[in-house]
Amino acid sequence: MQTQTESQAGTKWVAVLDEEARGLVAAVDAHPDASRLFNGTIDAAGYIHYLIQTYHYARWSTPILGEAGERLKRSGRHPELAELLIQKGEEERGHELWLLSDLKNLGCPREQVEAATRSPAVDAYTGWNFFTSRSGVPTAVLGTAYVLEYLSQTRAGVGAERLQAVAAIPNIHKSVTFLRSHGALDGNHVAEMAKILGRLTDPEEQAAILFSARATRSIYPGIFREGHPLAK
Repeated sequence: MQTQTESQAGTKWVAVLDEEARGLVAAVDAHPDASRLFNGTIDAAGYIHYLIQTYHYARWSTPILGEAGERLKRSGRHPELAELLIQKGEEERGHELWLLSDLKNLGCPREQVEAATRSPAVDAYTGWNFFTSRSGVPTAVLGTAYVLEYLSQTRAGVGAERLQAVAAIPNIHKSVTFLRSHGALDGNHVAEMAKILGRLTDPEEQAAILFSARATRSIYPGIFREGHPLAK
């Protein structure tokens, strides 16, 4: 059973994690192409770029989360967090197929997606999270998961609706599966994660999770196309 002091400490550090999540949303809102995506005015090339780059990191979500969970489970520490990681890995399974389907409907076949150049942000994201999953503090991956699910909860569903309403991209109504599904699926995930993470009192684990959240906040906006589309 948690003491009142432990509960307060849990609430305080999760509040800091929330600040990182809000910081990611603010960084995305400040990015020209990202803001155009979520207000529905992005052009087809920018949207395709976003989907391709997302595919190249989302395809690894299940192994990153699952391996972190299994490693934590083997250590015998934080069994609840180990199960949370494994569960989240399973929840992410197959989401890359939604991206491939959206891209196919935009005239971008899988061969083109696979051959596309990954942005430095994608390489940084996958490299960092595979490191923490396989060699670093495995619970750190939850910092990444938390801020991305917060972003999905606040922006993905709205973005899908706006893209369809503006309809600036041909066949867009068949090409928002990833955004629409993530907006719906991640609705309660943030609150559920916050409840579980609030019971974590180990300062080292808290610091690792917060560090990954900050890293993701810094890295993630880089998956979007830089510059104004008219300048391309």
